[in-house]
Amino acid sequence: MKFILNAFSLNMIGNFPATVTVEEVSTGDASGMANGVTSGVGHADTAAVFASVLGVPVPMNRATVSLVSGDRVLVGQYVGPRLAEGATTLPEGATIKWLVVSVN
Repeated sequence: MKFILNAFSLNMIGNFPATVTVEEVSTGDASGMANGVTSGVGHADTAAVFASVLGVPVPMNRATVSLVSGDRVLVGQYVGPRLAEGATTLPEGATIKWLVVSVN
């Protein structure tokens, strides 16, 4: 796993043509995958919520992400109301869908 991210964009792919696959994983699996990988989570509140949900450190890091064939990233897709300023936990009714995005 190369990065943990809060979004994925085609602009992150460095070489074309490319095939992108997406697989949903459980929070438990995501926690294991996120441990020790580079964060590309660009918002402090989102990083804090990810860390709370996964139980591993997820620092805020506005990194430029460039992926090549063979790279895999973990993407936390937040679903819910806008996070309140300073949030560290998921608000009621919110969830995070964990996705593994592979570039080939």
